[in-house]
Amino acid sequence: MKIKFSINGKEVELEVSPKKRLLDILREDLELIGTKEGCGKGECGACTVLMNGKRVNSCLIPALQLPGSHIVTIEGLQNWDSFNSIEKAYIEHGAVQCGFCMSGFVMSSAALLAESLPPISLEKIKWELAGNLCRCTGYEKIVEAVHDLSQRRELIQQIRNDWQNAFGVR
Repeated sequence: MKIKFSINGKEVELEVSPKKRLLDILREDLELIGTKEGCGKGECGACTVLMNGKRVNSCLIPALQLPGSHIVTIEGLQNWDSFNSIEKAYIEHGAVQCGFCMSGFVMSSAALLAESLPPISLEKIKWELAGNLCRCTGYEKIVEAVHDLSQRRELIQQIRNDWQNAFGVR
């Protein structure tokens, strides 16, 4: 099956099996290896990407759902003006250890910050990040990093601008 979609702002056209997972397309066909496979069942969040302005587990998305879609991976997020602030907060709060789950957490954090109006409660952050699992760091430092980010109105606006540029929606 031939599919055309946007990945990190660039149009791509590929010939793939309709059942091939987005995760495998990213890693094998497009060599975007920042998105990781953890469980392969949509339970750990390591493979989280943004698709048409929504968080999705790329291990659950078959190629037949991709035509015309807009995908942003961690590699694409790194080009957003807001990325450095997100990365810095995670580092400053000691929220990164092995790093395997981090791309999924950062993708979910960016989505949460783009979708929510400040102030964002600790409970809401915990709820929104519940689909991402970490076996090393624990969640307290991750939640603290996102909470710190959520208090910065200028950053929230920048994330929303980046979101608008990527998806044309808020």
